Amino acid sequence: MSNAITATGLVKRYGDVTALDGVDLTVPTGSVLGLLGPNGAGKTTIVRILTTLLRPDAGSAEVAGIDVLDDPRGVRRKLGLSGQYAAVDEYLTGFENLDMIGRLYHLGRRRSRERARELLDQFDLADAAYRPTKTYSGGMRRRLDLAGALVADPPILFLDEPTTGLDPRSRTDMWGVIQRLVSGGTTLLLTTQYLEEADLLADEVVVIDHGKVIAKGTADQLKAQMGGERLEVTVTDVSQLDTAGRLLAPLAVGAPSLDEQRRTMLMPISGGVSVLQEALRRLDDEGVAVSDAGLRRPTLDDVFLTLTGHAAEDTQPADDNTTTAEQEVSR
Repeated sequence: MSNAITATGLVKRYGDVTALDGVDLTVPTGSVLGLLGPNGAGKTTIVRILTTLLRPDAGSAEVAGIDVLDDPRGVRRKLGLSGQYAAVDEYLTGFENLDMIGRLYHLGRRRSRERARELLDQFDLADAAYRPTKTYSGGMRRRLDLAGALVADPPILFLDEPTTGLDPRSRTDMWGVIQRLVSGGTTLLLTTQYLEEADLLADEVVVIDHGKVIAKGTADQLKAQMGGERLEVTVTDVSQLDTAGRLLAPLAVGAPSLDEQRRTMLMPISGGVSVLQEALRRLDDEGVAVSDAGLRRPTLDDVFLTLTGHAAEDTQPADDNTTTAEQEVSR
């Protein structure tokens, strides 16, 4: 299988800040790569380089076999981009926004209008087609923005944190839209700070932290790095959390983790249900009241915390900070 996207040794600096420090990426044609990392990790910088909006200080990249520095215009013909912020004109209707993009792509009047109607139907926006987009909800604007990135039917799509700021229902709706696109053969590079999103949508996940690739593989491969199962126990009274940790520590194969805010203890174990039963017996014998207990496999959250020493949603100094005008880039 050929690669739709290839990047080698990408470096980008902003003054004394190194946003990217030798990043390598490959995205096979027809696959989905999830670029995972917290705010400021360098994800948006990678997207801007690959979409020709930013020049790297070192390294090389090709999109659809075209060098992003030698032929940026040729690269742009092969891709669609939906940035972190919905780049729609709020004074135009949904139909007018998509029709305008079609005209900018030189599709012609008839084809631009046909394509606008097709995409409004595809993204469940037909009922709102002739309403000004300033009346749209956040989820509707994101869907319209994604539709705009698809007007020219590009074979390669870049989605930069497409569900940031959406409520849970709108996020789930957007995941469904993305899954339908991928099933049609679109190559997708998806940046996200939501581990659940990468787990659900990506064929392969690349974890970025402080401008470096620190891990890559399928979601299952990354989880396998953690090994074993996790025992999770939530106590009724947070004052008993330390007692629970002391009682159950001998059953763990690694250090227990205590979360006072959630009144939860999490620890790696080996032995499955028998260990769970023993844990509950010990807690009951000592009068520790439990509101919930269970076994679970490691999540990508666990992987990220192990790899980086901090949670995926932790805010870091924003290597990707740029002006709003740069973030709301035109296609």
